[in-house]
Amino acid sequence: MVEGFAARRKGFARIALTAGMTIGLALVAAAPLSAAKPRAAVPDAAPARGLPDNQIAPLSLEKLKAGEALLAQGKAQEATDQFEAALAADPRNRQAYIGMARAAEADGLPGKAVRFYREALAIEPNDLSTLELQGVAMVERGAKARAEANLERVKTLCAGPCPQADRLAAAIARGPKTPVEQTAKLDTGAKANAAKPDESED
Repeated sequence: MVEGFAARRKGFARIALTAGMTIGLALVAAAPLSAAKPRAAVPDAAPARGLPDNQIAPLSLEKLKAGEALLAQGKAQEATDQFEAALAADPRNRQAYIGMARAAEADGLPGKAVRFYREALAIEPNDLSTLELQGVAMVERGAKARAEANLERVKTLCAGPCPQADRLAAAIARGPKTPVEQTAKLDTGAKANAAKPDESED
């Protein structure tokens, strides 16, 4: 009787051991499945919108270079023609928009310059130099509050010393070099001329 009970107890022990091993193996097998459960995808950082020169159409870069040379010679209208040709060849060439803005400033048209800087910023919104230049043009146009908004954005984007912010702050403190009434009149005249139909073919 005692031997029978001992035999049964050994049988129970073997059953319990076998069951325990089975459960343990099942848990081990399940662990990798839970560990391998896919996680939510982490979005990639947004790429810069501006393109390096080697991705801009060569003809566009050629026209841009010609425009910059003409602008350096004080030939704003001829430079503008080249910048327009650069954009026709490749509308992603933001430096051509900046060139057109600088040409407009050379003609005393800060309002027009502000619009061209806006086009450049639509391609690369975080360009510190363009934000600075647009802010200075806003000062010349008499839009001090908008220039201050550009200054705050530049300060936000800058890490450490920020000459762009310093120069823009100085321009805001100085105020427009040319009376706002004069630049506004020139800008209005430029808009009117642009709106006129071309009568050269009549």
